[in-house]
Amino acid sequence: MSSSGPPATFAITPDGPFSLDEAAAFGFGPRRGGRAPGGARMRLAFVTDDLAHHAAARVTQDPDGTIRGRVETDGDPQAAWRQVLRVLSLDHAGTAWEQAGTRDPVLGQLQREHRGLRPVLFHSPYEAAAWAIISARRHRSTAAVIRERICDKLGRTFDEGEGEGGGEDAAGGELAAFPLPARLLAAPSLPSIAPQRVPWLHAVARAALDGDLDPARLAAMEPARALPRLQALPGIGPMYATLILLRSTGTADALTLTEPRLPSYIAHFYGLGPGPASPAQVARIAAGWRPFRTWGSVLIRVAGDRLNLPAAA
Repeated sequence: MSSSGPPATFAITPDGPFSLDEAAAFGFGPRRGGRAPGGARMRLAFVTDDLAHHAAARVTQDPDGTIRGRVETDGDPQAAWRQVLRVLSLDHAGTAWEQAGTRDPVLGQLQREHRGLRPVLFHSPYEAAAWAIISARRHRSTAAVIRERICDKLGRTFDEGEGEGGGEDAAGGELAAFPLPARLLAAPSLPSIAPQRVPWLHAVARAALDGDLDPARLAAMEPARALPRLQALPGIGPMYATLILLRSTGTADALTLTEPRLPSYIAHFYGLGPGPASPAQVARIAAGWRPFRTWGSVLIRVAGDRLNLPAAA
C-alpha cells in the first residue's frame, strides 16, 4: 500500500441547486451510497486522473448547502478534489442548468420534483470502461462483487483508520479502489474474470496509459468521433461506448441516440403518443436543453426509472 500525506480539506458553495442526498442515492454503476444517521454523505475511493495514484474522499453537505471534502491521496490532493467535483457534476454552473428548465417547462417540472439532482459519474473513463467489461451480461450485483475482488487483490484499500477516506459505503467500513492501469496490465489473470475477458481489460489499461481514455480529451470530441474510438476497444459495443462518454468524462451537452429507454421516457413526459419518440423528436426536444443535453437525458432517465415506466410505451 502506498503511503499518503495528511488528509486535505476542501469546501465549495455549489452554483445552483445541488443535493448530496440525491447524489448518494444515485446508485450508478458499482457505486454504493445512501443516507447515513447524520445525513447524506459519500465516500469515494478511486484511481486519480494521472493514472499513477489512488485517492479517497469523504464528502458531506452542510445545512446551508456548502459541500465539504476530506481527501487522502498519495498524489496531488487538489487534482483529486477536482476529480471528485467532476464525479458529482459540481464542475458546471447549476444556475445555467436551472435556466434550461425555465425555457422548457417539462424539464423544469422534473428539476423541481428531483431538486438538486445532477448526474453522478464514474470516477474516470478508465474505470467506466473496466466496469463495462466486468459487467457485460452480468447482473449488476454480481459484477460489483467481481470488481471488489479485483480491487482487493490489485487495488488499494482505504478505511476509517486512514482519515475517514475509505470507500463509498455510506455506512462506513472499508472499500478498495480499482487497480492502477499499470498494475492491471501486468496481471496475467484476474479474480472471477473469464480468460477471454482478461485481454479486454488489458486493452482498457493500455488505452488509458496511451491517453485514449483521458476525460478532457474525450469530452472535447464530438460524439460521432469519440464513440467509434471507444468502440474500437475489444468488448465495448455502442451501448457501453455511450456509457463511457456520457457518464465519466464530465461532458454536459453531448447527445446520443443509443440510450434504449430515453425515447420512451421522452414520449411519456412530453405527451407524444403511445410509441417512443423518434430520433428527430428526441433531437428537437433535447435542443431546448442546451448546453445541458446530457444532464437533461440523465434527469429524464432517472425520473422514468423512479416511476417504473416501461421501456417501450
